[in-house]
Amino acid sequence: MVKVISIILVFGIIVFIHEFGHFLFARMNKVKVNEFSIGMGPSIATFGKKDTKYSLRLLPIGGYCMMEGQLDESDDPNAFNKKTAWQRLAILFAGPLFNFILAFILAVIVCHFSYIDPATIKEVAKDSAAEEAGLMAGDTITYLNGDRIYNFRELSLFRMTTDPKKPVQVTYDRNGESRETVVQMRYDEETGSYMFGVASDMRLASSFSEELFYGLLELRLQVKSVFMTLKTLFTGNFNKDNLSGPVGIANMMSDVIDEAEDAAEETGEGFSLVLLNIVNFVVLLSANLGVMNLLPIPALDGGRILLVLFEAVTRKRIPADKEIVITAIGAVLLILLMIFVLFNDIGKVMGR
Repeated sequence: MVKVISIILVFGIIVFIHEFGHFLFARMNKVKVNEFSIGMGPSIATFGKKDTKYSLRLLPIGGYCMMEGQLDESDDPNAFNKKTAWQRLAILFAGPLFNFILAFILAVIVCHFSYIDPATIKEVAKDSAAEEAGLMAGDTITYLNGDRIYNFRELSLFRMTTDPKKPVQVTYDRNGESRETVVQMRYDEETGSYMFGVASDMRLASSFSEELFYGLLELRLQVKSVFMTLKTLFTGNFNKDNLSGPVGIANMMSDVIDEAEDAAEETGEGFSLVLLNIVNFVVLLSANLGVMNLLPIPALDGGRILLVLFEAVTRKRIPADKEIVITAIGAVLLILLMIFVLFNDIGKVMGR
C-alpha cells in the first residue's frame, strides 16, 4: 500500500507542477481557465471558484489546464486564442519550465543529503582499457569524442548510447593540464557490457554553491539522457524495451523503493534513504516530462509551440479548423503510442 500511495503521489506532484505552470502563466496573462484537473477519467471531486472548475480525477496518469479558446475559436476577450503569440508561447512553455524548475530544486536537495559525482577517476582497474590508454586515478575527464561532460555517470550514458566497439577520443585534466588519449573499451564478462575500467570519485559537496552547481548539472544530465536516447531512434540502436509508460514507470519506482529498503537495512539509514531515492526518481521523471512535452509533436506543448512560432515569424495565423485537425491527428497518434507502450509495459512486467 505504501508503494501504491508513493507512486500516485509522485505522478500527482509532477503533473500538478506541470499544469500549475500553464495555469499560473495563463492567469498572469489574464486568460480564462475553464478547468484545472489532476488525473484523467471520471471525476472524484470537483469544486469551483469564479469561472474555474478544479477537478481530481480517478486515473493518476495525467492532467490538464483547459483554457477558453485553446481548442476552438472563442469571442471571449480573455480567451487563449485572443492573446498575442508571445503571450501564448509563454503559457505553453510554462508547463515544461516548471518541470525543469522542480527537477532542479529536488536535485539540489539530493546533492545536499547525498553525494555528487564529478567526472574524476578514483581508481583505474588493472589491465583495463583506461589503464592501457594511460588514464590514472585523480584524472578528470572533460570530453568524450568532443562532447563536454561533467558527471561521472555520463560515461555510463555514453556507453549505452554509442557503438562500444569504436575507439573513444578522451580529453582529461591532470594537475591542471589538459591531455588527450584514445580508449578502446573492453568487453567485461562479469557485467556483460563494454567498460572503460574506471571507478567514480563520489564525494560530499563542499558548499551550498557547489550543491547548486551540481543540482544544475543533474538537470543537464537528465535532459541530455533523453536526447541521447531519442538519438538511438535514428541510429538503429532503438529497443522497444527502452519505452516506458505509467505502468513501466510505476514498476521501476517499485524497484527503486525495494532497492532503497534493502540498502536501508544494511546501512541503518531507514526511511531517509528510501525518501531520498524517491526524490531522485522524481528528478528523473520531471526532467523527462519537461523534455518530452517540448518535442514538436502535435497535441504536445512542443507541437503547439511550433505552430505559434510559425505564426510569430510569418505573422500569419494557422486557421483554427486546420490547427484542430493537426492537433487531433497528433492526439490519435499519441493514444496509439500509449496503447502500444501500455501493452509493452505489461509484457515486461509479466515476463520478469
